[in-house]
Amino acid sequence: MEEDPPSPQKRSTSPPTPFTLPVDSDKKATEFRPFSPSSLSSPHMRAFHLAWLSLFSCFFSTFSIPPLIPIIRHDLNLTDTDVGTAGMASFLGSIFSRLAMGPVCDLLGPRVASATLSLITAPIVLSASLVSSPQSFILVRFLVGFCLANFVANQFWMSSMFSGCVVGLANGVSAGWANMGAGVSQLLMPLIFTAITSLNVGTHTAWRLAFIVPSTFQALTAIMVLIYGQDLPSGNYKEFKKTKTESREEKFVHVLFNGLKNYRGWILGLTYGFCFGVELTTDNIIAQYFYDRFGVNLQVAGTIAASFGMANLFSRPMGGVISDEMGRRFGIRGRLWGLWAVQTAAGLLCVLLGRVNSLCGSVLVMCVFSVFVQAAGGLTFGVVPFVSKRSLGVISGMTGSGGTVGAVVTQMLLFSGSKFSKQTSISLMGLMMIVCTLPVSLIYFPQWGGMFCGPSFDPNEPADEHYRLLQ
Repeated sequence: MEEDPPSPQKRSTSPPTPFTLPVDSDKKATEFRPFSPSSLSSPHMRAFHLAWLSLFSCFFSTFSIPPLIPIIRHDLNLTDTDVGTAGMASFLGSIFSRLAMGPVCDLLGPRVASATLSLITAPIVLSASLVSSPQSFILVRFLVGFCLANFVANQFWMSSMFSGCVVGLANGVSAGWANMGAGVSQLLMPLIFTAITSLNVGTHTAWRLAFIVPSTFQALTAIMVLIYGQDLPSGNYKEFKKTKTESREEKFVHVLFNGLKNYRGWILGLTYGFCFGVELTTDNIIAQYFYDRFGVNLQVAGTIAASFGMANLFSRPMGGVISDEMGRRFGIRGRLWGLWAVQTAAGLLCVLLGRVNSLCGSVLVMCVFSVFVQAAGGLTFGVVPFVSKRSLGVISGMTGSGGTVGAVVTQMLLFSGSKFSKQTSISLMGLMMIVCTLPVSLIYFPQWGGMFCGPSFDPNEPADEHYRLLQ
């Protein structure tokens, strides 16, 4: 079956100067070579490495707090309700920032949007060292959550640089490697804390000093994005806007509302809310879950939790690969079926995770669950670039913010003073995943079809005209 657009006819067989990668007629790369040294001279792969590293630093910052919560909880006299509220606040902080980041990317470009957000939030990460009460702890977690909006800029940037034949892979690898920041922080923050205490520094001071590392790292990556990054294959947004005539330039509000009234974006937001949202919630509670339920020490709990986040090294990219391959074989219908199947399997594994009573069994199920839930995130953003050309940033923002809305919902209903045990709450979270994946079957594209229906347009008419109908 014919691959979903961009169509193969748009691809170029040889890379035109100055690109070192083959590109299509929009100058987007049709190949993805993250490990090729020569490809780094191309703006496509340079943008890729800057995007994932910058977002990695944001995930590292956001999740630098949870692995130290057993220490912070004792030092600040936090109750379980305080810890749950703070976890929910960290996701609330990123909902509106993610939704706003999409239009900002449409307006300013992903490079400036990403770097500005990171530079603004880096001092907030450092301020975690100054908290002295439950209220200030909750406030800092809320504000630190804003840096997760960098995810929208990351996915927007990849969709601006890579053609449809590899965009799922580019989005998946970029977000997957970046999401590892959550796992790395679970592993490194306890080690950083332990290293500081080994210098005869008290625990009250040691956990505070530990936050110098993530805040500094985040600021440095933001500066690198500004200096070395490029918004588009042909240049930055500032130059691009100058070349557009006033009559063809679409107004910001028009782009925003075109995206908001596209129902496909809302469904993808819901779906993403219960794959990436569940991933965020799990990152927030998994170390404490193993620490409290199975009695392991802080370092062991952090290592187990790190294995969940570190699976993003290959699992989310694998979702992108599956999406692209299903697209090549079956078009957009294959992408939708792949998303539904993988996320439903993830939901079943989440249900099982809450029912396993042994430490080894729980770790094993958690690892398999992490692969599926993270792959579902890659599959979701394998569909996003095909929803709207003009409002790509808005759709990316809607979907990305849906992820944090899902995290807030699951954290609030199941892990913030809930009457259920944590293991029961984890199983209920899996059931929510299964139910909230069903609306994927309602997504339909007139020119490509949906999960159960074929296309409904005249194949003799230009595909671009029907694509514009989705805007």
